[in-house]
Amino acid sequence: MDIDISKFDRCKVLVVGDLMIDKYLWGSVDRISPEAPVQIVSVEREEYALGGSGNVVNNLAALCAEVFVVGVIGTGNDGKLLLEKFKEIGVDTRGVIQEPERLTTRKTRIIAENQHVLRIDRETKKEISKKTFQAIARFTEQIMPEIDVVLISDYGKGLVTKSMLSELVDCAKKHKKVTIADPKGLDFTKYTGVSMITPNKKEAALAKGIEIVNESTLFQAGTEILESVDIDRLLITCGKDGMVLFEQNKKPYKINAVARQVYDVSGAGDTVLAVLGLTIASGMSFKEGVSIANTAAGIVVGKVGTAIVTKKELVDSLKPAPDEVSKKYKLLSELGDLISEMKKQSKKLVLTNGCFDLLHAGHIMFFSASKQLGDVLIVALDDDDSVKRLKGRGRPVISAKERVHIISALDVVDYVVVFSTGELERLIEIIKPDVLTKGSNYTSQEVYGHKLVEKFGGRVELIPVSEDISSTRIIDNIKKNSAAG
Repeated sequence: MDIDISKFDRCKVLVVGDLMIDKYLWGSVDRISPEAPVQIVSVEREEYALGGSGNVVNNLAALCAEVFVVGVIGTGNDGKLLLEKFKEIGVDTRGVIQEPERLTTRKTRIIAENQHVLRIDRETKKEISKKTFQAIARFTEQIMPEIDVVLISDYGKGLVTKSMLSELVDCAKKHKKVTIADPKGLDFTKYTGVSMITPNKKEAALAKGIEIVNESTLFQAGTEILESVDIDRLLITCGKDGMVLFEQNKKPYKINAVARQVYDVSGAGDTVLAVLGLTIASGMSFKEGVSIANTAAGIVVGKVGTAIVTKKELVDSLKPAPDEVSKKYKLLSELGDLISEMKKQSKKLVLTNGCFDLLHAGHIMFFSASKQLGDVLIVALDDDDSVKRLKGRGRPVISAKERVHIISALDVVDYVVVFSTGELERLIEIIKPDVLTKGSNYTSQEVYGHKLVEKFGGRVELIPVSEDISSTRIIDNIKKNSAAG
C-alpha cells in the first residue's frame, strides 16, 4: 500500500484528552535487597516523555501534522515540563489550561534488564473546574473551523466528562468534523454522537459483559456495542490478532496484525488513534485508515517505552516486500533513534568498519565471527572517496552503492551505513558499540577509534584473518593474469 505523505503535512488535528508525563528509570539488577525480598535496581539513566494524550500529539507531530492540544495540567514542574516538550515539537498549546490546585499526572516506570519492574502513578481524577470547562469550550469553538479531525484521548483523569463530550461533539457536528475517541470505562454511551470509538478487546468485552474467546464472541460484542451506542463506527483492537472495524449495516472488516516481536504495548492505542485520525483527515477511507493504523501499531509495539512511529518507518512498512537494502541501509542521520531503541532493548551492538571492496570468503568469515560477539552487527563502509585515498588509483573496484547491496544480502549483517573520511569518530559516538571488530592484521592500539570505544565502555576485538585472502591480493592476481594473457 502506498500513501501520500504530502497530505499528512497539510492536516490540522485537534487532540482533546488527559495529558501526562511518562518518566522512565532504566537500570540493572544484580542483587536482592537485604531489607525486603525485592530487587535493587541500579539506575543508569532516566528519560521523560509525553504520555497519555500527549503521546497521541507526539505521534502526530512526528508525522508532520499541525496539532492543537486541549488538556488540563498543574502549575508545578511536571506541568512546565509538558509545556516545554510541546514547544519542542511545535504544537499549539493555547487550549492547555493550568489549574493551580491540580496535580499533573506522572507515570514513573522502572525498567531493568529490559523488564518492566514497577510503575508508580502520581495523579488526580477530579473533574475540571467550571472555569476551565468554559475556557476549553470557548477555545474549541474558536479553533473548530480550522481543523480537519478531532481526536479524543480519554484516560479517565477528569477532563473527558459526559458534559465535555457533549459540548465537543455538538461543536464538531456543527462544523461537520469527524470525531474519534479512544474510550475509558465500562459505559460507552458516554461517547454518544462520536463518529468512531477505538476500544481494545478487553475494554469491549467488559463494556458488554461478554467473554471474548474467539471471532464469534468478538463479532457479537462489536455488534452489540454498535447497536447500543449512537456512533457510526467501532474499531476493536486485538493486539497480536489485529483489528476489526464495525460499521452500520456492513459486515465486520477484519485485518490481521503483521507478525513482529513485541517489546512493549504501552502507547500502542495512542499510535492507532493518531494514525487513524491523520489518515481520515487526509481524505482516506476508514478501511484504508484502519489498515495503516494497524501497520503503525505493529511498529510501535516493537519498541520499548512510550514510543512514536516516524514517517519513514510507516512508509517503509507500507511498501510491498521491501528488499534487504531498504531495510538494512541507514543514513548516518537515521542512526540515532535506531541505536537508542536497540539500547532500550539491551541489545549488544557490534560495529566493524572498512572498505570491503570486492567481497571475498575472508570477509564472510570475518562478518560471521563479528556477529557472534553480540546481538546486532553494524557494518560501516568507507565511501568511494575514502577508499580511493586509502587504496590508491583504480579503487574502489566496486562502488559504495553496490557494496551496500552485496553486504545487505548477508544474513549475519543487520545494518549497513556509509561514512566518509573523518566521520568514524562521530559514528562511534552515535553507536557507542559494545564491541568494535577488526582483523588480526592490526593490533588493538592500531585500531582507529579504540580509545573512544573504550571511553564508552566498549572493547576492541581482533578477528583472526588469513593473510592469503584480501581484496588487494585478488585484484593484483587479476592484473597479473590479464597482463600475462
